[in-house]
Amino acid sequence: MNKDDIEDLIAIMDRSNLSEIEIADGKTKIVLRKNSPALVPALPQSYAIQPHISSVPIETDIPTASIENFYVIKSPMVGTFYTSPSPDSDTFVRVGSRIEKDSPICILEAMKVMNEIQSDVSGIVREILVRNGQPVEFSQPLFKIEIS
Repeated sequence: MNKDDIEDLIAIMDRSNLSEIEIADGKTKIVLRKNSPALVPALPQSYAIQPHISSVPIETDIPTASIENFYVIKSPMVGTFYTSPSPDSDTFVRVGSRIEKDSPICILEAMKVMNEIQSDVSGIVREILVRNGQPVEFSQPLFKIEIS
């Protein structure tokens, strides 16, 4: 195999979807490989998006309204859920707390940044669907609010 043959093989690879050509001729073996695009590393398993179903029953003596009056506040990002601004502070809300639209309800830590999450609606907190310090996924339900 001469230089022109090798250049022809290179041109064929450039025009095609081939990523590798291997040719053996007697004792001579030629392997041509295209540079493959850099692989994007997969997210760690803890960040793989999976549906979340809360298996933690939350008991309350507070009467609840019909399901039409409930609003579910969902996580706007992947992160770690915290119920208070710091470990020494009181929680933002508890079951039964009255909240106003735009009032802080939790912290989501993402990449060492503490993001204060605010309520989308006014109402009464009827359920907190995740535990303090628990990792949460994008769009995972966090709170069930009775709209009032």
